[in-house]
Amino acid sequence: MPEKAISAWPRLDRQVWILVAGRFLSLIGTGFTMFYAPIFFTKYVGLTAAAVGFGLGSSQLPGILARILGGTLSDAPAWGRRRILLLSAVFCAIGSLTLAFAGGFLVFVLGNLIKGFGVGLFWPASEALVADLTDSRQRVEAYAFTRLADNLGLGIGVVLGGLLIQLSGAYRALFVIDSISYLVFFGILFQGIAEPKRHQYHAPSLLKGWPRALTDYRLLVFLPLNLLFTFYLSQISSTLPLQFSKFADQGSTLPPWLISGIFTWYVFLSAGFQIPVTRYLKRFSHPRALALAGGLWTLGFLAIWAGAAIPEARLALAFLALAIVALATVTFAPAASSLVADLAPPSLRGVYSSVNSLCWAAGYFFGPWLGGRAMDLPPGPRERYWLALALSTLVAFAILAALSRIVPRHPVVADASTPQPETE
Repeated sequence: MPEKAISAWPRLDRQVWILVAGRFLSLIGTGFTMFYAPIFFTKYVGLTAAAVGFGLGSSQLPGILARILGGTLSDAPAWGRRRILLLSAVFCAIGSLTLAFAGGFLVFVLGNLIKGFGVGLFWPASEALVADLTDSRQRVEAYAFTRLADNLGLGIGVVLGGLLIQLSGAYRALFVIDSISYLVFFGILFQGIAEPKRHQYHAPSLLKGWPRALTDYRLLVFLPLNLLFTFYLSQISSTLPLQFSKFADQGSTLPPWLISGIFTWYVFLSAGFQIPVTRYLKRFSHPRALALAGGLWTLGFLAIWAGAAIPEARLALAFLALAIVALATVTFAPAASSLVADLAPPSLRGVYSSVNSLCWAAGYFFGPWLGGRAMDLPPGPRERYWLALALSTLVAFAILAALSRIVPRHPVVADASTPQPETE
């Protein structure tokens, strides 16, 4: 095999690759529903855009509790990463199946609450597991490959979901498929993942790691930036489909099949950009990578705003905006995860990942709700919403200026001299 082909696959622990494969299969199911759920529950179930935004955002309320529990218990020897990941897959499967039978607002919210709890359990344990199985030099690339698996799975799911809708119009079947994908993920985790040994680290008592994490000033400066960027991410999956469907309602150039194509473009570009962008940015500090992401978010939101305001260029600007946003996404996610993992002591990786993940919960709670409210406005104010998001990135750059002064170019990892944990 050519040397370049070999170098394309870093030397990561086998269990990282198993987790990558499991996430790929699971995210295929998520792709079936991610961009179609807002359209289905507004157009066919009859909920308002604001109600759908609230329902989607409500998943983050139990997600907050789950992230606290997941991060804390994944650090506890009696629980660990593996058990929390298995439990998360069960809750997600039940939540997706509940959504398949939702015919009104209450059951719609219930399904999102159950699934939100499962997703909340997943993220701290998954991020901590990757950190356990890698060293600081491998970490950014390992997180990049997990995101690559997510994006490829989402892309395939979006394509297959669009085909299923085009052929049968069976929106509810999408949620059943999503539920099955989580059961497949459970099986992969059960068979292929062992709990990392962390006996060489001092494990703190339950909840005692939280005061240390919440007084780490480096983490505290990063959190509002993370919150803002995850708010931006939530707009792509929850608010932008509604924006594009509003165009279709106005007799514009974006019918449902074309909306599907635009988001398929976004997901596959995210997958294609992920590894090359991550490898290029390895030469830069985490704050510089995050600053690049902030600039890309600004340009992406301006393109969405321009497309909303200029009907003749709507299609071209929609594709351009999603390409820019894809670059912003792949720049942000691995750098953010790696930064938090580098800051965390080994015995508190679950807690630090939980604090990081709570920002995602908050961003995905307020994002769909606020975006849904904006999409219920008349065309003028609705379109200016995207301009307001572009202007809000000025706050991100102010935070990044402070972060760059306290995070070194090459972070000194707390466990740099500690051997990497083995697996049972």
